[in-house]
Amino acid sequence: MQQLGFKLTEVPDSHLCCGSAGTYSILQPKLSQQLLNNKLQALNTEQPDIIVTANVGCQLHLNTKSQILVRHWIELLDPAVDL
Repeated sequence: MQQLGFKLTEVPDSHLCCGSAGTYSILQPKLSQQLLNNKLQALNTEQPDIIVTANVGCQLHLNTKSQILVRHWIELLDPAVDL
């Protein structure tokens, strides 16, 4: 990604779910929101300009509370897409 002009940042506990997977957001909304808050806190650790994901479900869920723009990685690679 550096070759394309992007600087990747380290994310603590990057393996942990954002709370949208499976049935969390429907059947366990309280847990889903806690996982979302934890994930956003981790993602914001290094104060990124943008949050990028490969999962559309995560993108939608993160966008519900993120103060930082959340995009799918393909949107960064396609020059025809306006951010």
